[in-house]
Amino acid sequence: MRNTLALVGRPNTGKSTLFNRLTGTRDAIVDATSGVTRDRNYGKSDWNGFEFSVIDTGGYVLNSEDIYESEICKQVNLAIDESDVILFLVDGREGVTPLDEDIAKMLRSSKKPIFLVVNKIDSPANYTDQMEFYALGIPELYAVSAASGSGTGELLDEVVKHFSSAEEELDEDIPRITIVGRPNVGKSSIVNAFLGKDRNIVTPLAGTTRDSIYSRYKGFGFDFYLVDTAGLRKKKNVEEDLEFYSVMRTVRAIENSDVCVVMCDATNGFEAQDLNILSLAQRNKKGAVIVVNKWDLIEKHANTHLEFEKNILSKIAPYNDVPIIFTSVINKQRIFKVLETAVAVYHNCRRKISTSTLNDTLLEIISHNPPPVQKDKVVKIKYITQLPTKTPAFAFFCNLPQYVRDSYKRFLENKLRELWNFSGSPMDIYFRKK
Repeated sequence: MRNTLALVGRPNTGKSTLFNRLTGTRDAIVDATSGVTRDRNYGKSDWNGFEFSVIDTGGYVLNSEDIYESEICKQVNLAIDESDVILFLVDGREGVTPLDEDIAKMLRSSKKPIFLVVNKIDSPANYTDQMEFYALGIPELYAVSAASGSGTGELLDEVVKHFSSAEEELDEDIPRITIVGRPNVGKSSIVNAFLGKDRNIVTPLAGTTRDSIYSRYKGFGFDFYLVDTAGLRKKKNVEEDLEFYSVMRTVRAIENSDVCVVMCDATNGFEAQDLNILSLAQRNKKGAVIVVNKWDLIEKHANTHLEFEKNILSKIAPYNDVPIIFTSVINKQRIFKVLETAVAVYHNCRRKISTSTLNDTLLEIISHNPPPVQKDKVVKIKYITQLPTKTPAFAFFCNLPQYVRDSYKRFLENKLRELWNFSGSPMDIYFRKK
């Protein structure tokens, strides 16, 4: 049995603060701005030997005309469906509000264990403020301070009584495929299309996704995590603190991923910021796939995609061994090919070539194309081996490594890629003295 705890409530009652305390992380963005958490945010926690998942949801606002708030309501309903226990957070300083009453009425019909958590009870002076919340008709009431942790122990003692103690084995080796790109290029839409449900909020407005979201994908022979991230803007456009933290979270998601699917908007072309995002993935030694989305909006002729591809390759040179896929997420064109290619790139990143195969094949090529003579110095490569690193790295042992030029290094890298298909994979080549 999967143990899952959902945190719900109206905006700004401290759900993300409690989420961070339960998970021992800072994964949920905490800000005084109402409605900061828009998507569901997942984390892991444990208490008294029970391991469980925690879902932080956006603030619940009923009958709102705001596009974000109506989408948040859908996310909260999904979180409730996925959970085993629900924590309904209210603000002890503000007292009972009509919105609290509406949410309580909805939760009482969910037929799941519900705990009413009166937050911001952080001193003896306001301890009795919790009493008025009994009017919401939820008998399991606990006064806590999410900021200081006061009262959370007693609450968790009761919560875990509804959980199974059977441990779920987690495979830490499951690939992580991260969807990255500028705002509003279709990242959340493609994740939802893969999963077949509205896992992430999608609106026409840029910057909807602020937290990085992990979703397990199992099907058609695949098993990996899909990660949807906040859109990366240029630094000068990152004005609010909230946006800064979202960008930092995206950078961290890239660091923790195996393959980055870099999405760009076909109507805007492959811009400088798209190149920056690809470079960030490369610097972190991640596999990469470029996805040109909204291809349905482009007026085409016989060689349109070839010209577009040529333009991208010229911009990312000399790193041009990256798969490029043209998609229309809204029409579901070639989106499954994105998954196939990303998984193929993951395997390319982990490809191991035996030392004997490397030497038998490459030494002959090197003998016909030796390193250029530098300052009357003749470089002789004697031996090649693949290093035991997470991504492909090769050591070429020679007599004078300091005289090998970068152009020859690129020649050897291109040969390695050509012979053994390292498409999309990062690669390091080192010259060492024999």
